Amino acid sequence: MANEAKPCPCDIGDRMEYGGLGQEVQIQHVKAYVVKPTAASEKAVIVIQDIFGWGLPNTRYMADMLSANGYTAVVPDFFLGKEPWSPSHDWSKFQEWLEDKKPTNINKEVDVVLKFLREQCGASRIATVGFCWGGVATHHLALQYPDIKAGVSVYGIIRDREDRHELKSPTLFIFAEKDEVIPLDQVTVLEKNLHDKCSADFQVKIFPGQTHGFVHRKRDDINPADKPLIEEARLDMLNWLRQYM
Repeated sequence: MANEAKPCPCDIGDRMEYGGLGQEVQIQHVKAYVVKPTAASEKAVIVIQDIFGWGLPNTRYMADMLSANGYTAVVPDFFLGKEPWSPSHDWSKFQEWLEDKKPTNINKEVDVVLKFLREQCGASRIATVGFCWGGVATHHLALQYPDIKAGVSVYGIIRDREDRHELKSPTLFIFAEKDEVIPLDQVTVLEKNLHDKCSADFQVKIFPGQTHGFVHRKRDDINPADKPLIEEARLDMLNWLRQYM
């Protein structure tokens, strides 16, 4: 789900056989995957899952990549143990499944994770990175939490909210040109309104020829034609975090 008004027919893509370098922990009522950098760091990133849940190896791979670049990375289970979406599920039931998993209803869990990162991981500068469902959540948090230093919303967009362009923290929006869920006209409207109404730094970037999920669900090692754009998007994410953290 990357669009509140039109849930996406998400393809799980190239699911990785990947075990992860971190560990699973319990943070009050929230389970989370946590991976720390080799050297102590005051910088941390909350990595927000897509509809396939916190256990998707692709998402944990992204957390490990952030850790390798000097960040404590945490992937909370924002579904709180509820079953994630599966490619085998019936899309006609998606809205019913989504009802108790709104990406804009996670503040309680975010507060718990922020406290954990500050008090137990020594983090004083915290950002968010989210994919699909998590991209919507990242956009939401950028409107709510001025103390979050930066956000990267990857193919996610809030459409139906009055203050959706009033970002409180610098936010990078990454979109795919051929995303069937987020048409380019929506991206154009978002960018225009951000220019008109947003006082925080932002960037909207569209990747030509790419489809929904390309940054984290498409494996660069088996998609050589897409590899340069996958790598560029991931580098953009890292550079944005470096710039604002």
